[in-house]
Amino acid sequence: MSTRHSRAPVVVSFTASHQQEAVNLILNIQNVEAGLDISLDDQPDLVDIERSYLSAGGAFWVALDEQEKVVGTIGLMIQTPEVAVLKKFFVAVDWRGKDKDCASRLYESLIAFARSRGLTTIVLDTPSSAARSHTFYRRHGFEQISGSELPVQYDYPDRGSLLFRLRLTE
Repeated sequence: MSTRHSRAPVVVSFTASHQQEAVNLILNIQNVEAGLDISLDDQPDLVDIERSYLSAGGAFWVALDEQEKVVGTIGLMIQTPEVAVLKKFFVAVDWRGKDKDCASRLYESLIAFARSRGLTTIVLDTPSSAARSHTFYRRHGFEQISGSELPVQYDYPDRGSLLFRLRLTE
């Protein structure tokens, strides 16, 4: 059931006013849509996005619809001066698909920020069942890697995740 939208979403930097809507969107997609059973307690970065992302030198964006409702999220958690982790990339069901331009706008904001900071590698984890996400990442140059190939270690709640790496080049 897809809804027509009068315009593409607007991507803005996260502010505290987006906190609850962002958390609700993410938990709904993880647990209602995907059935992953991941609690807020399993994701301490979501409890304090400001501290986990922004204060640590990273960034977090939200996509807003015409009513300024959060319909997408994406974050970049800096691990080293060269490596960051793409986190919390979620898009509401009515905003998915190339024609909606939501995921691509969020992703472009993240990549522009990563390049501006001189990052060379972005890694991510995504549930093995999220085939649509895997297709998006591969189309954007990510390669699937094993845990031993991760250039940094970080916590992620779904132990059955696939891992991906993007090497940023000019």
